[in-house]
Amino acid sequence: MATVNPTKHLTNINEWRRLGEANIFPPESRLELINGEILEMAPIGFNHSGHLNRLNSLLTRLIPDDVISSVQNPLQLGDLSEPEPDFMLLKPNADFYSSRHPNANDVLLLIEVADSSLTFDQNQKLRLYALHGIPEYWLINLNDQCLEVYRNPNGEVYAEKTTLRVGDTITLSQLNEISIRMADIL
Repeated sequence: MATVNPTKHLTNINEWRRLGEANIFPPESRLELINGEILEMAPIGFNHSGHLNRLNSLLTRLIPDDVISSVQNPLQLGDLSEPEPDFMLLKPNADFYSSRHPNANDVLLLIEVADSSLTFDQNQKLRLYALHGIPEYWLINLNDQCLEVYRNPNGEVYAEKTTLRVGDTITLSQLNEISIRMADIL
């Protein structure tokens, strides 16, 4: 008898969206499509949501009026990935992305807040974001109380990584006039 090994069924953006429209997944599911795989993400805890609320409040006050802030909304990256980053600053768009999801070219800054998902965000998501040319990726590392800043995507890595802590300040590379104290977000 021949041995048959099971294989994964990878999906693409079109099938992913059809599954969502057909209400295949429970409404409380936190799912993301990453490299063709449907992944269930961990529930969001108090510390994570509190840091995201603080970040959202701060950045929406500081950004120019035409820059769009996006909280936990889909980002289309090619035909096989549609993550839902915790926070993004997006280029201006007349319809506020109501006719399509933003893609990598629309992103000025992408931020993930991580505690239980830290390893995944430092590896798989970092590679995904770099590969698609996200210019600046911030990882708020709640476990180590620091901000990991990744800039200058080059293939599946970022050429520049900086780790900042309370007491440090950062200027957004895509919005040079905005400077943020780490104490305000950590």
